Amino acid sequence: MATREPPLTLGMEEEYLLVDRETRAVASEPPAQLFADLHERTAGRAFPEFLRAQVEIATPVCRTIGDARAELGGLRRAVIEESAKYGLAPIAASSHPFSLSSKQKRTDKERYVALLEEMQGAARRMMICGLHVHVGFEDDELRIDLLNQMTYFLPHLLALSCSSPFWEGERTGLMSFRLMIFNGVPRTGLPQHFSSWGEYRRHTDILVETGIIADTSRIWWDLRPSLRYPTLETRVMDCCTTMEDALRLAALNQCLLRMLYRLRRANQRWRMYSHLLLGENRWRAMRYSFDSGLLDLGRQRIVPFAELLEEMIELVREDAEALGCVAEIEGLREIMQRGTSAHRQLRIYGDAVAAGASDAEALGAVVDWLVAETARI
Repeated sequence: MATREPPLTLGMEEEYLLVDRETRAVASEPPAQLFADLHERTAGRAFPEFLRAQVEIATPVCRTIGDARAELGGLRRAVIEESAKYGLAPIAASSHPFSLSSKQKRTDKERYVALLEEMQGAARRMMICGLHVHVGFEDDELRIDLLNQMTYFLPHLLALSCSSPFWEGERTGLMSFRLMIFNGVPRTGLPQHFSSWGEYRRHTDILVETGIIADTSRIWWDLRPSLRYPTLETRVMDCCTTMEDALRLAALNQCLLRMLYRLRRANQRWRMYSHLLLGENRWRAMRYSFDSGLLDLGRQRIVPFAELLEEMIELVREDAEALGCVAEIEGLREIMQRGTSAHRQLRIYGDAVAAGASDAEALGAVVDWLVAETARI
């Protein structure tokens, strides 16, 4: 049992695709000078990802959600302003509405070359972006215990973040198609259950010692103990187009983990459920976002998401008050009321088609909205 209070610090990572402002297509070969400019302006906190057209940003360690807002806003602004000098713009969405993954160029970096060699066709489809949230826990046993319990809430976080309803010009019918692509890569999906940090290390050490993976950063579960930082890293979420939504989900992530820690401290815990049932909720979130409810595994029935959200808000109210993020937690209702990025993209597309636009014009209208909404800081 951990004897010290966990730091519960926050760190946020977002991935963006760069698009050409004129064609609205993914800019497959952005100039190298852009990344040099971003590196200098952000002190290395904005850098290329797997694709050359992909930018990842990472906040420093933040003590409060207010700190995270300032850092995230500054980083988004830097990417927007530096990209504009080259006729480009970032979109904070987990997929591009129409560009083809097969046309994209890969970043020439040893890590990514090795991934492409291992993953082959699965890696060549990885034109996807996510939101990752780190919450600080220095005690390894505590990290594993909370990883096991937090898995229950991963579909809820995904449902509120969906931003990938289109793929290569197709309306996929899924609200998070990103995870459909990501599921093709090994060591993804819901995290395994481990009884202790030692058990986790015994299993992952086999993969490292046999040369299957270089280190545990090659394990891309929806939630994982970070290798680089003393944190739990939640990776299930799509990238939120609206910056405030990303902050709301970061706050919810932090509050849920604090709530689970409170239970542990009181010799209680969240009930564990099978991956079969948790996986069904994950699928429902991918397919419907929050439109068709999720399984309430305690009550063993599908419950409207609005009801589940109200329960979560009350569940973590004490934690939100302690962490100073009540406004962000209550602001989750706004996502329900006006929809995730996926809902809004589909509305823009449908309205454009209804007004007489061609399919290509309607998809272009979606890109225009993504550019504008990403820049609303």
